[in-house]
Amino acid sequence: MAKKIPMRMCVSCRERFAKKDLIRIVATPDGEVKVDPTGRMPGRGAYVCHDPECMKKAVQQQKLDRGLHCKVDPDMVSPLLENEEGENG
Repeated sequence: MAKKIPMRMCVSCRERFAKKDLIRIVATPDGEVKVDPTGRMPGRGAYVCHDPECMKKAVQQQKLDRGLHCKVDPDMVSPLLENEEGENG
């Protein structure tokens, strides 16, 4: 029997991808917003695909705010996403 692949939806484009193909953004219990490279950090998570336009739209249209259930400062998230792109790309 084949192993089940966990699927998640991008908060921006609303397309479904394998969990490992998305970037997880986490609102920690401390109130910080971080990129979660392991996918196991505690806190509320939202997923964004690696498309730069999707990431930009998620921040500008406050889709991350809705996904994380907290206010996300665009100036704080953009550098985190750029760093993540540099590490993976």
